[in-house]
Amino acid sequence: MNTSHAAAPDDAAPDKGVPEERVPEKGAPDRGAPGEGTVTEGVAPAARLAALAAALADETRAAICMTLLEGRAWTAGELARITAVAPSTVSGHLARLTEAGLCVTERQGRHSYVRVADAATARLLDELASYAIPDRDAAHTVPVVAAPDPLARARTCYDHFAGRLGMAVTDAMERRGLLRTEGVFELTEAGRRWCALVGVDLAPEGRRPPASSCLDWTERRRHLGGIAGARLCARALGRGWVVRPVGGGRALDVTSAGEHAFRELLGITPDDWK
Repeated sequence: MNTSHAAAPDDAAPDKGVPEERVPEKGAPDRGAPGEGTVTEGVAPAARLAALAAALADETRAAICMTLLEGRAWTAGELARITAVAPSTVSGHLARLTEAGLCVTERQGRHSYVRVADAATARLLDELASYAIPDRDAAHTVPVVAAPDPLARARTCYDHFAGRLGMAVTDAMERRGLLRTEGVFELTEAGRRWCALVGVDLAPEGRRPPASSCLDWTERRRHLGGIAGARLCARALGRGWVVRPVGGGRALDVTSAGEHAFRELLGITPDDWK
């Protein structure tokens, strides 16, 4: 698995008032079960289970975990507002959850974001929440960061897709077995064949990996970057699947040709990004 991640080159200056997406996320190691590689390592199994239960045995920490089950990343300040406690108090709770292996922190530009450690941890938390709340029919829902709708819908992050379109492409590639997103993003063999079929050249470009992840500042999830992400975006621009609106900027409009292409190649429709 390729773990070298170089920051994508900065494109045109971001639109005024819009946070800049700067550094692609560094690859996270395979964490295994929650708590592995933390302060509980080497402790007796019963004590590890008790430590994990203790980390969740607080209403504020439980609220933080339910918020993170949305699959997005949040800043400590946002989690403080959501849980209605002081930022200093949230910081202490986040330290406890991170120590237990339930959460990880990512640095993106000027901000640090917190997310669930991995898919196994998310499944554990979801099952516990469903067990404790039998009539729970969905993850705890909280508002996502506000952004001008054209940018939230589809834009470029340096040289690859971002916004709802970027997440739709990433999710579709994962569903179709073209991309692994657990930990470090990695194209599968099927994904490499798909890129060749679509005309996405994966020729090496310095130390840039074939696939990497970048935290999307509006969706608060990781979208596809790296060589594959950049050249797929370039291919879409070159074929007229997406175009820049009048006046330029980072926003993208998907054309009718693009709607057809995305449907044929990835099974996604305008409902997935509008």
